[in-house]
Amino acid sequence: MRRLAVVTVALGLAFAGSTVLAQEHEGAEKKSGAEKEESFAEKHELELKWANFLLLAGLLGYTLGKNAGPFFATRSAGIRRDMDESLRQRKEAEAKAAEVDRRLANLEKDIAALRGQSETEAKVETERMAQQTEAEIVKIQAHAEQEIASAGKAARMALKGYAAELAVGLAEQKVRARMTPDTEDALVQGFVRNLK
Repeated sequence: MRRLAVVTVALGLAFAGSTVLAQEHEGAEKKSGAEKEESFAEKHELELKWANFLLLAGLLGYTLGKNAGPFFATRSAGIRRDMDESLRQRKEAEAKAAEVDRRLANLEKDIAALRGQSETEAKVETERMAQQTEAEIVKIQAHAEQEIASAGKAARMALKGYAAELAVGLAEQKVRARMTPDTEDALVQGFVRNLK
């Protein structure tokens, strides 16, 4: 940047010098004595303006050369850091997106596997329930058969008891019908003899 300032000042001086020489040459040819004095003052004023311009341009070039370099270097470094950070964040985002895509791809497989597993478990549970129900039915039937057999046995025994009572009652009626006072005396005497 310093070179730029030096080159700017040198070009300005060269341009100013050539302009002043050209104006002097033109002014000398056109003007006479009194006019030359006026022309000299104008020329002197123009030279001062050029000197001020060159001084200002030189100071501006020097200031820019001194401060612009570090400013632009700092700014470039900041932009580079921001670009690096953006690149890092982009890579992280791409990695996360790839992970999400991988999970989504596996999610369909996982869902299919879970469906298959739940269907298998449902079939196994249905079969287990059917077997358990069948076993319960067999138990209930066996118990019912035992109850029926027990009830039948009790009914037969009750029927036998009733039949025995009826038979005894009929026998008693027949015996009473055949029993006469002579038969009763004979039975009592026979009983007494058996006791002796």
